[in-house]
Amino acid sequence: MKIQNQVQFIDISDDEAGQRIDNFLLAKLKGVPKSMIYRIIRKGEVRVNKGRIKPEYKLAAGDQVRVPPVRVAEREDVPVSVKLDKVAALADCILYEDDSILVINKPSGTAVHGGSGLSFGVIEGLRALRPEARFLELVHRLDRDTSGILLVAKKRSALRALHEQLRLKQIQKDYMALVRGNWQSHTKVIQAPLLKNILQSGERIVRVNSEGKPSETRFKVEERFDKATLVKASPVTGRTHQIRVHTLHAGHPIAFDNRYGDKQFDSQLAGTGLKRLFLHASSLKFTHPKSGEEMRIQAPLHEDLNHCLKILRSRKTQ
Repeated sequence: MKIQNQVQFIDISDDEAGQRIDNFLLAKLKGVPKSMIYRIIRKGEVRVNKGRIKPEYKLAAGDQVRVPPVRVAEREDVPVSVKLDKVAALADCILYEDDSILVINKPSGTAVHGGSGLSFGVIEGLRALRPEARFLELVHRLDRDTSGILLVAKKRSALRALHEQLRLKQIQKDYMALVRGNWQSHTKVIQAPLLKNILQSGERIVRVNSEGKPSETRFKVEERFDKATLVKASPVTGRTHQIRVHTLHAGHPIAFDNRYGDKQFDSQLAGTGLKRLFLHASSLKFTHPKSGEEMRIQAPLHEDLNHCLKILRSRKTQ
């Protein structure tokens, strides 16, 4: 652990206004455990305009925040050359960018942000790629092994507007998934409550459970193969691992899913070159937070997924 050993005084800008103090500190103090952030707020070590505040306090433009010295978890060192290579690769993944938002086609195997021993994530890479950007925050998340569209806000106002669209279910996300077996055409909607469990190892496992949160995913068959089906999955709710658990619940786990998958099914895909989860966020429809224009952005499948489908199609014609 390293200690950030000086008191910081942070002046809140117009773009930072409106967010809760706990969320502000979580974003500012990377590597500091959430429990410690709530503890320093509760003990009055964090002050706004010299006064004590509660975690739900909403910051206003012009507020001055006092942040005490805190212990920051040191992340494993990654050679600078590795980081630079990853940052450069991210530049080629950008699908759309303007002064309010940035949309990237995230590669599989890259976390959306550093943490849990990872020193590099998409958001850290984008901040390195755009050092002039004063604000870059994830609008939503993708699992580390899931590829595809990831939306990033470049302004606090854009983040607030897009979060409101998410809350009102006005953002449509479509994913492509290769699943085991012959998906039944009549299975168009799965509504199954999901309960998240954290194992002692820190790993998150989600199960269908009546005590879980309501969850809904819509499905459409895109293409059928021998012993596999390509489906379009459109989540209505946004629960952790939702599509992966709902496909498993339907009896059709996703190819190469290391938590919820079927190794026998994965072995049947030998020869396709596939070595990663076949789940790709392919399309995102939303209203632009500044112009009000309806945006629909598509992320093409990565080459390894296209190659897998090409091999499966060739097997159908044999």
